[in-house]
Parts: sequence; structure tokens; C-alpha cells
Amino acid sequence: MYKQIADFENTWKHESAGTLRALEALTDDSLGQQITDVNRTLGRLAWHLVQSLHDMTAPMGLVFEAPGSDAPVPTSAADIAAAYKKTSQAMLDAVTSNWKDDNLFVVSNVFGQEWPNGVTLNMLVHHEIHHRGQLTVLMRQAGLRAPDLYGPTLEQWAEHGVTAPVV
Repeated sequence: MYKQIADFENTWKHESAGTLRALEALTDDSLGQQITDVNRTLGRLAWHLVQSLHDMTAPMGLVFEAPGSDAPVPTSAADIAAAYKKTSQAMLDAVTSNWKDDNLFVVSNVFGQEWPNGVTLNMLVHHEIHHRGQLTVLMRQAGLRAPDLYGPTLEQWAEHGVTAPVV
């Protein structure tokens, strides 16, 4: 649970930057990649990351510009990345401009659960990380290079002349 706005802000800036790097690596052709016919496509998953920013924070009373839950998945990877960048910043601005640390302790009903807002923001970060992991797997399957998130990628190890450790 976040107890200070500054802690959320610092974490969000780091995590959203990683998500944006992943989204900016997508191509229009890659958006149809999926594991099975019943799983989300890469494009749908990327768009879910955009839409969930508002869907998860609106129950806490945050107001900012964002695509609606019914907005169709764009066919342009660049449009998805641009929407994420804009929406992510708008969400962060809404938190930092409108809330004080005490707002993090206010309990809101989010998806039928009563959570302090600081818990919901923590869930938002974990939700982002969870789906970003799925995103990178689909990116690899689509032949794209996944971004470094918490350390070097296989390609980065190779670029430095190091054989990546196999665990």
C-alpha cells in the first residue's frame, strides 16, 4: 500500500516508462499475435493497458482524459503507444495534483472490493507489470525485440559480447 503520493509517483514513472518502451516496440503487423484463439491479441492486450488506467482509478474519484472502456482497439501500434503515454501522464497528474497523502487511506469500492486508495494504486502497478510480462512474451512470439525492464535482455547481453546466463 502506498502511504505517500511521492512513493507512488516515483514507482509509476519507472514502471510506465518500461511499459511505454514495450508499446513503442510494437508494429502494426504484430498487433494480431496471440497464443490461442481465445486469448487476447497483442494489440488487445496493449490497449487493455491503456484502458485499465481509467477503469481502475475512476472508482476512486480520479478524473482525467482517457479512452472509454468501449473504445475499439486501434489498428496502429503508434496510436496505442501515444494513447498510453497521454493517459498514463494524465492519470499521474490527476493523483499528484488533486490528492494529498491522506487520500491514499480513503476506502473506495473498486470492482466490488473495499480498498484504501493506496492499495488500489499498488494493484494498478502490479496489474501493469503482470500484463507487461504477457506483452513481452507475445512480442517475442511476433519476432519483436522485448525491451529491458529490470535488467539486460538476451540481445543486450550479446551486444556486450556476453553469453547470457542460463538459469
